[in-house]
Amino acid sequence: MTTLVAGIDSSTQSCKVSVRDLETGRMVREGKAVHPAATILDPECWWDALLLAVNRAGGLQDVAAIAVSGQQHTPIFLDASGAVTAQSPLWNDTGSHPQMVALNEELGRDEWIRRTGLPLTLSDTVVKLRWLRDVDPDAARRTAAVAVVHDWLTWRLMGFGAGSGAAGLDRLTTDRSEASGTAYWSGETEQYTPDLFEHAFGHAAVLPRILGPLDTAGLTGGGLPGIPAGIPLGVGSGDNAAASLALGLAEGDVVLSLGTSGVVYTRTASPVHDYAGYVCSYADATGDHLPLVATLNAARNFDLGAALLDCTHAELSALALEAAPGSGGLTLLPYFEGERTPDLPHERGSLLGASLLNFTRPNFARAVIEGTLASQTVMLDALRSCGISVSRLLLIGGAAQSPAVQQILAQMVDVPVALPAFDEYVTKGAALQAASTLTGAFPSWPVSVTTLPPASPEPHIGAQHRAAQSALGYASLYPDPVRPGCDQSEVHSINE
Repeated sequence: MTTLVAGIDSSTQSCKVSVRDLETGRMVREGKAVHPAATILDPECWWDALLLAVNRAGGLQDVAAIAVSGQQHTPIFLDASGAVTAQSPLWNDTGSHPQMVALNEELGRDEWIRRTGLPLTLSDTVVKLRWLRDVDPDAARRTAAVAVVHDWLTWRLMGFGAGSGAAGLDRLTTDRSEASGTAYWSGETEQYTPDLFEHAFGHAAVLPRILGPLDTAGLTGGGLPGIPAGIPLGVGSGDNAAASLALGLAEGDVVLSLGTSGVVYTRTASPVHDYAGYVCSYADATGDHLPLVATLNAARNFDLGAALLDCTHAELSALALEAAPGSGGLTLLPYFEGERTPDLPHERGSLLGASLLNFTRPNFARAVIEGTLASQTVMLDALRSCGISVSRLLLIGGAAQSPAVQQILAQMVDVPVALPAFDEYVTKGAALQAASTLTGAFPSWPVSVTTLPPASPEPHIGAQHRAAQSALGYASLYPDPVRPGCDQSEVHSINE
């Protein structure tokens, strides 16, 4: 008889549920529910979407274990009874930029990096704590516990919620990957740094207990539609940690994920401290670390480009490949949502170099893709400046299927580009964590990877974008590939 496990991904845009065969990892069925588009939300929308996605996946009556992954950083504020005290600002909400500036000024940017491995950004949970303290001090005073989205959903699956009280709050759990994204956790000690939490928030609060990679968070509670009671719940993780687990990330592999955000990350055995301020030292789902650089603007740029050209994404890709590399000099800096890397929260997108000759549909389509990828590929320089080797680039995310994205990316980087077979890697990683509650180890589920054909290098694409950044005064905010930013003594082989 086939044993089934379920992985859940509560991402920025939607909740996805995939039910998989324990032995092979093959997806048996799936369901999805969309989240609201706002960047400050009532957390109940994520719980409602989870239950709807479970229903659309045919329910979980036949699964043997479940685990949840999801968007990192986004806090859930709970009072002493377990009820939500305030709406949650998402990781990509830029309204907390003043609080980020304040925290950096109060303690010093290097102190945050030294203590937590994070160059403090507006995305980090600790910044959202200060934001709530500033904009709704009454809600902050009433907040007795702080979790992030995956922690809270796992807790709700255990049957807890408003009215659970102190005993319920004590059952909140998390994992290393989620703790590492809060900016009140140390990669060296593997413990919270409560003084940093209290400095930002003004008082202490209950924080989820940090579980190990193979631990079980608890069992599902009763009365959940489509979900029987008593099913083991894996520890879960942040979305990038789950995807890394599913991909079986090895030393020298770097992932470029093109989703709502653009994310570049790799795996190391020890934390990284990037005093130049680009690389965030997160933890992974195995016990190692996940140095990561992120942008706010990625795949939604292609949605915008397709909408403006009144075409499908496939047609956008085909149009882009009609244009020559460099888009005839048309250059897009895609800061539509502001930006995190570099730190430009209040800027907006800019289109430069347009003329009567080059402002064509193909050139615009290619400029959208080149501009998006130029923002991502520069993050490879940030990793390399930390002494991290890059031997292969794995392209994942919804936009990875675009032929134009694949071809243009291969023209812009100096390492082989590989395309893992399309899969929901975050739900797959969560399903692996669910499986570990039954087997005591992560199963070996195969991943098919195709290396893309080599492309003729087109270094002038990157040079064109650097010139545009300089023209608008942004160049100094980008990583310098020869800068001595990281404490390289902190980077070790994962085989050591």
